[in-house]
Amino acid sequence: MAIAMENVGIAVRDIEATIAFFTDLGLTVVGRDTVSGEWADTAVGLDGNHAKIAMLQTPDGHGRLELFEYIHPDAIETSPTLPNEIGMHRVAFSVDDIDAALEIAARHECHPLRGVANYQDVYKLAYVRGPSGIIVMLAQDLTKP
Repeated sequence: MAIAMENVGIAVRDIEATIAFFTDLGLTVVGRDTVSGEWADTAVGLDGNHAKIAMLQTPDGHGRLELFEYIHPDAIETSPTLPNEIGMHRVAFSVDDIDAALEIAARHECHPLRGVANYQDVYKLAYVRGPSGIIVMLAQDLTKP
């Protein structure tokens, strides 16, 4: 059986703000829609499922995020996850300039959980609390010129 990663889906409070954050970091919107109907109810397992969706893609074409903002049923607010909680943890991106990426994140009121770490002079990395509480890891490979 062949298997390939399609995308990571993330429910968000405000799809427009979340799209702005990720497109400013360099992702591209490759599709948008509003979904509902029996097929959506069956696929997701929620009666009356109705959501705005957007598919974003990394510049290399390999990574995709599917963002969805629920219209119905109402979205359920939860506390932002912590790095040590079981379940969906974070989404990670390689960047060629972590300082520039952090400046972009800050323009969206998104800041590192603690700061920028240096892992054995191989990576500089930071966990940022993104829109809707999403943890976003930004990592710069220091071995690349």
